[in-house]
Amino acid sequence: MTATTDYINSTIWTLFWLLFFIAMLSPLFNMRRLQAARLAIIRALEREYNWRVITMIHREERVSFLGIPIQRFIDVDDSEAVLRAIRTTPEGQTIALILHTPGGLVLAASQIARALKRHKGKKIVIVPHYAMSGGTLIALAADEILMDPNAVLGPLDPQLAVSPQGPVVPAPSLVRVAELKGKDASDTTLILADVARKAIEEMREVIVELLEDKMGRERAEEIAKLLTEGRWTHDYPITYEKAKELGLPVKDEVPPEVYELMELYPQSPHNRPGVEYIPQPLPAPGHRQHHSANHS
Repeated sequence: MTATTDYINSTIWTLFWLLFFIAMLSPLFNMRRLQAARLAIIRALEREYNWRVITMIHREERVSFLGIPIQRFIDVDDSEAVLRAIRTTPEGQTIALILHTPGGLVLAASQIARALKRHKGKKIVIVPHYAMSGGTLIALAADEILMDPNAVLGPLDPQLAVSPQGPVVPAPSLVRVAELKGKDASDTTLILADVARKAIEEMREVIVELLEDKMGRERAEEIAKLLTEGRWTHDYPITYEKAKELGLPVKDEVPPEVYELMELYPQSPHNRPGVEYIPQPLPAPGHRQHHSANHS
């Protein structure tokens, strides 16, 4: 009896540890599977359109097992990787950069934009959903911006931290506060306003540099002012129609493969999905499907 009990206990512990290791390794296997599927679609895009495809797709991710949320944005690691990809692309080869990002560091975004601009082949930026802030700056470097009709870009007013633990605020707002307070403004406010003015001017210089050859210096300066003056909030959606009105080289011709690719960048899992739908469209109202049946 004791031997049988020991055997059962040993079997239970073996199964427990086996299931534990499977649970630990499952996210890794799933990630490998997704990466393989992504690469397959990227290769299909490159063969179909003769592009060099680069992706920069940021979603909130969670550390597997612990479930810690990680907010993704454009950082120096991204700029190093994208610059390496651009540098290894043959001269004359069209680059298609698929962007899905809330923005990020100005330094990293401007490095990517300038590197893309310098590439001697055609440059295409594809925006299936949104490319805000630094993502918009990168899009301005392209010869063509392929946007979904419902996709959006965003303003480029620099965002500055007023203190190490304080909020991040728009540079144009800091300038206005200093102007309103005048000589009553504190030294800290005046210093922040001075930094804010410099940040705005620096951003405008980059925007003009990216747009001047496409629309002339005067129009490029007008757009640079519009995007950085704080007319809109930082999350204001610049729609496809608005981008076209501004004179940006946008087209609503996102390849269908790009949407398939985006499905392979799932948002971090939660207890329940926020959006649910039946993938296959329902029949039109009044339309009734007929099913044949065999009767014995």
